[in-house]
Amino acid sequence: MDNMTLTFAPARYLPFQDRDVIERVRQISLPDMVNHTWENQEFKLSIVPDARAQFVIDFTQRLIKSDQENSRLTVLLPGPASEVWQNVAEFCNKYEVSCRNLQVFFMNEWADEEGRVAPLDYEASYGRLFRKYFFGGLRPELRPPEEQIHYFTCENVDHYSDLIDETGQGGADICYSAVGWSGRLGAIEPAGDFICDSFESYLQQTSRIAANHMISIAEDSLLGLFGRSGDLAGVPPKSATIGPRDIAHARDHLEITGRATVDNRTAWQCMSARLMLFGPVGMAIPSSILRLYKGTCFLSEAVAKDIVTKAPIPDSVTFAK
Repeated sequence: MDNMTLTFAPARYLPFQDRDVIERVRQISLPDMVNHTWENQEFKLSIVPDARAQFVIDFTQRLIKSDQENSRLTVLLPGPASEVWQNVAEFCNKYEVSCRNLQVFFMNEWADEEGRVAPLDYEASYGRLFRKYFFGGLRPELRPPEEQIHYFTCENVDHYSDLIDETGQGGADICYSAVGWSGRLGAIEPAGDFICDSFESYLQQTSRIAANHMISIAEDSLLGLFGRSGDLAGVPPKSATIGPRDIAHARDHLEITGRATVDNRTAWQCMSARLMLFGPVGMAIPSSILRLYKGTCFLSEAVAKDIVTKAPIPDSVTFAK
């Protein structure tokens, strides 16, 4: 080490530690992304100005098709996505799209330290947000029967994966997701409850109560559900979550990667997205398993931009006299 360089290992609590992989994916630029070959030829990457807009478009198109063909639509939904629910509900109301065939499941829901699943009257409940902004936003005659909205509960969490398979005739028609800081999908974290002896066994694991990684707690403390306050103690320590099997059984996948500040100057999914897309497929990066299946990752331009690791500070500083 000299006076211009500090070389260090990642902090031990970080879920991914391979420094060579980290440096490789950190250097990946837009042309590398566009020209990459994926493990599954039906997996695609699309770089767009607004990833969440693609969520609205895709969900709306599927609802229209379900209405017109009178066919069941089973979806796995992430949270929170209040503005998505509002936009889709407004579209359905305006164009009289019936959601009668919609069957809804959720990727995760909050739980306390004892594993008790958050009720719908908990203010940060993902189910509550969906019920308020989508179900409640639809005109009554366009709503699905409320029993077709399958909220996580203390009673169903252990067999939630089986409910998805039974309702969706083998799995969800579409799984919508959004990678977290830790590389998680839902609350499938890269350490703890889902780690097992083999990758084959990993892909067969189902819904359960799982501990939230400390990185995920930090991430969620910066979101609107918790006042964007950094109040780490205000974020529940556990979650009810789907398992890798539910990702594997879904017939299509849509990953929405576009979290950034309004001016797009700060995009905090840049690194987790690169590990998801270009790191090794495995338990250490749960979101990487999306590359094994049919689907599309919509990556916002803000997240796809080059990672700049050097602070914009001059190498030399002139002191005032």
